[in-house]
Amino acid sequence: MRGDEEAMARDMSRRPANATTTHAEWGAGDPRLRVTREDTRLEHPLSLDETRIGSAPGNDLVLEGADTVHATILHDDRDEYVLTLHGEGEMNALTEGDSRTEILRTGARFTIADWTLVFMREEYADHGRPYGGREGGELSDQPPQPRRPDYTVPGDEPGPGEEVNKA
Repeated sequence: MRGDEEAMARDMSRRPANATTTHAEWGAGDPRLRVTREDTRLEHPLSLDETRIGSAPGNDLVLEGADTVHATILHDDRDEYVLTLHGEGEMNALTEGDSRTEILRTGARFTIADWTLVFMREEYADHGRPYGGREGGELSDQPPQPRRPDYTVPGDEPGPGEEVNKA
């Protein structure tokens, strides 16, 4: 095997050959933000249920030039990471009305002041890419993936606007 083929084979060996869903374990896939500005490059793990981003020292991610609390990212009960942009900035998705909220998918980009932030999560856990992500057959005919698992803790009540799974 040539070097490129060996590297590809190693990468493919990490993914289950029979992947049929992106409903991985809660918080799986190393969710993180890649944060850049001019010559500054860093990664910020998304390990909290709510990540506050802004210029105030108490925020989880402090960015010079941002509003006090410029954005929040909520890790919701469906294992999605949901961005709400409170201050000025660009977002990946088109928003309807005054909504400045979007579900983040691998590669989603948004800006805060002169910072660029990109959401990253391994495709096997990114609910927006069924059947193992691109390696599972992007652009092919894919049946719907199974229902998402119930990630809630027994005894917890769903919050406003959250779906309730009824078996």
